[in-house]
Amino acid sequence: MTALRIPLLRLKLERPGVLPGFGPALGFTLLYLSLVVLIPLAGVFFRAAGLTWDEFLAKAFSERALAAYRLSFGGALAAATINAFAGVLIAWVLVRYRFPGKKLIDATVDLPFALPTAVAGIALTAIYAPNGWIGAWLEPLGIKVAFTPIGVIVAMVFIGLPFVVRTVQPVLQDFEAEVEEAAHSLGARRIQIFLRVILPGLLPAVLTGYALAFARALGEYGSVIFIAGNMPGLSEIAPLLIIIQLEQYDYAAATAIAAVMLVASFLLLILINSLQVWRRARLGG
Repeated sequence: MTALRIPLLRLKLERPGVLPGFGPALGFTLLYLSLVVLIPLAGVFFRAAGLTWDEFLAKAFSERALAAYRLSFGGALAAATINAFAGVLIAWVLVRYRFPGKKLIDATVDLPFALPTAVAGIALTAIYAPNGWIGAWLEPLGIKVAFTPIGVIVAMVFIGLPFVVRTVQPVLQDFEAEVEEAAHSLGARRIQIFLRVILPGLLPAVLTGYALAFARALGEYGSVIFIAGNMPGLSEIAPLLIIIQLEQYDYAAATAIAAVMLVASFLLLILINSLQVWRRARLGG
């Protein structure tokens, strides 16, 4: 009987599936990723490697490049921080309350995903310009948004908000209301319930959304260049500086700056993956 079971079991395990086997599937995956992602990115490093160390430092960390890095990284950090607070509040409202137009507001959160970045940039510039709907009210107060670093942060907030909301929202939906009720029955106040019961379980999702919003804002180009004004040393972002160097046929400077941004992107990717692993561990625990 045992001798008959082994061939039947082996036949069942070796039966071909709908998709190709592990070898062809893995080979196609590696080939596709190499052609689309790895080889183009490796080309940036190879081009930058043609520079001497002094040349690389001079082009990648010039005064203009440093100003662009400060605006790109600083603006992305400020925008992600704003989105972390606003995104949690919006996700809380969408999950915990029922009100007319809720589905419309929920769909509006995804609008920055679907809207072309150029359209978003033009719309933000028209609204926050000195003669725009909001800019006309801010101008008498001495607040200028369009064509300043503040405008860069506004554009980054716009495109980064959905990442926080959509990361936090599923966690809030899965959160058990009985835990809050038990804490309330034990005499805990609302702020204590939020800080000691809800926030610890929500923190991994908030940090993941924060990192995603930061990474998205750091690489944003289309919506920022319209409202930034693109003044060197003041409102010029790093991706725009790369384009300017390419237009001036300074490929060495463009690849040097791109290599710095690429290393930063890799570090952000590692951070995001680490946060997601931590989040899954916390939820599994």
